[in-house]
Amino acid sequence: MEDTAEPFRGSCHTESQCLTMAWDSVCFYLVEPESGSMTEKGLPLKGRSVAGAVLLFPTGKGSSVVQLDGLYQLVKHGVAPRAMVVQSPDTVLVACAVIMEIPLVTKVDATFHERVSDGQQVAVEADEGWLVVR
Repeated sequence: MEDTAEPFRGSCHTESQCLTMAWDSVCFYLVEPESGSMTEKGLPLKGRSVAGAVLLFPTGKGSSVVQLDGLYQLVKHGVAPRAMVVQSPDTVLVACAVIMEIPLVTKVDATFHERVSDGQQVAVEADEGWLVVR
């Protein structure tokens, strides 16, 4: 199934395991920088790693400093997500994704987040603005 999307950061064609965040916002400062494991209490994916995943989540949370430092640490340790699919990205998250060169796509069909499941393979073509769930 192919969906159209609006890219904020291009130069990406990747396929990776999907890691879904249900409807929880993400603060990358609360991710363990050495392993990429989510550490925030109460998140359904606490203990799961974002490393190399296509990460689906509704929006970011936290200040520009904590988001940027969190993503920087993940990139530095080689455990950043391969791409992010965000339903309603905030300005801070978009800026951090651009600075850290992590592809971010948004404005996917409203049912996309309902159709994709944790662990499915997702292909992201940010330059052309499409996603495929395998």
